Amino acid sequence: MFHLPDGTPALRRGVLSRARLRAASSAFSRALPLPLLAALLLTLCLALPDAALAGHGGEAARKDGILLVAFGTTVEEARPALDNIERLVRAAHPGTEVRWAWSARKARAALIKEGKSAASPQQALADMAEAGFTHVAVQSFHTIPGEEFHGLLATARAMEGLPKGLTRITVGLPLLASTDDAESVAVALKSLLPKERKPGEAVVFLGHGNPHHPAALSYPALQFYLAKADPLAFVGVVEGSPSFDDVAGALASRKARTAWLVPLMAVAGDHAHNDMAGDDPESWASQLRERGITPRPVLRGTASSDAVVAIWLRHLDAALEQLKQ
Repeated sequence: MFHLPDGTPALRRGVLSRARLRAASSAFSRALPLPLLAALLLTLCLALPDAALAGHGGEAARKDGILLVAFGTTVEEARPALDNIERLVRAAHPGTEVRWAWSARKARAALIKEGKSAASPQQALADMAEAGFTHVAVQSFHTIPGEEFHGLLATARAMEGLPKGLTRITVGLPLLASTDDAESVAVALKSLLPKERKPGEAVVFLGHGNPHHPAALSYPALQFYLAKADPLAFVGVVEGSPSFDDVAGALASRKARTAWLVPLMAVAGDHAHNDMAGDDPESWASQLRERGITPRPVLRGTASSDAVVAIWLRHLDAALEQLKQ
């Protein structure tokens, strides 16, 4: 117990009489020089807010993190492309912890079945908050700003600023988010073309597509810049436009007899193996054969190309910069 200079206890059952309080105060002030007394009182006043905060948890120390979000895949052979993303992200940001989340339920289920961890964006952000992160840059590895990306934005908005949660969440744009992106991607896609391609042979980059979302305009935008870079390069999608008939008509007008088929998706997953290169009569490969064009599938996702991933990383850099604001 703290005692005053005359030996009187400062607290006796929590109460001091007014007379004894006045006497104690007078004795205390006489025992200490006025400047020292003022300094002690100032120190006490400054310490009280910190003590109160500490008693209620206080403001958490800042901790930054990166969350990578991809659609995911159920095809084991396609996963090295995702490993390539992580390798490049860690090399670019060696001092920041990197985690993953998958926006596709089927992809998460496939990983969990193999005994691997697989979090949704919501769960991953909740886990990061629990682990003490305060600021997180989320990077989308989707191709266009479609439904999956807008769902990710909604999740980030909902998770930001919750009590004892994440103070700040920013979201990096997908691959094709601007005309500058389309121009850059048109050049970077050359890195996915096989050296065996000969003059006069066409190449078709096949995306997933979406017949209902405005972001589907990203594909014709990419076609514009592709045509400038390579007149025999075309964009098609599994769902929506440019459709198979659109692309087949363009190939016929160029009198192309061979077409290389390359996924315009982060990984060469189910769509690439089945809708693009499969033996089913409805696959693009089968339909091209029906029209007398030899298909040459390339089962390599865009995330396997360092040049393409560099565009996503540019968006991640912007998201990290926004964390500082």
